[in-house]
Amino acid sequence: MLQRIQTVYLILAFVATGILMLFIPLWTTADGKPFFFMQDQFYTILLGLSTMLSILSIISFKKRQNQFVMNRLNMILNLILLGLFVYRSLNLSGEAQVSEKGIGMFLPIVAIVLLVLANKAIKKDEDLVKSVDRLR
Repeated sequence: MLQRIQTVYLILAFVATGILMLFIPLWTTADGKPFFFMQDQFYTILLGLSTMLSILSIISFKKRQNQFVMNRLNMILNLILLGLFVYRSLNLSGEAQVSEKGIGMFLPIVAIVLLVLANKAIKKDEDLVKSVDRLR
C-alpha cells in the first residue's frame, strides 16, 4: 500500500533527486555563475534515470522484491553520480572551472540514505509476510 513508511522515504528521495536539483546549483564557476546539472547532458541523463527509478519503485509497491532491486540500482546510480560530481570538482585545477562547491553536490548522499532506509523498511515488511505465511 502507498501509506507504508518506505513510500515516504522514496518520495523524499524523489524530491532530493528530481525537484531540489532543479533549484540548487552544484557549484559556482569562476565567473560567479551557478552551475546546474541541466548544463551537462550526462548529469541530466543520470539524474533523470535516478528520478525515474524512484517513481517506478513508488509505483511498484505490490512487488516488494522488485522495489528492493530498483532501490539498489538507484543507490548505485547515485553513487556513480556523486563520484562524478566529486571527480569534476577535485580534478579541475584551481579556479579554472569550479570556484565554490554548492550543496547540490551532496544531494545524492541524501538520496542514498533515504533509499537505504526504504530498503530496510521493505526488508522488514518482507520478513513479516514470510513469518505470517510460515504460521499458516
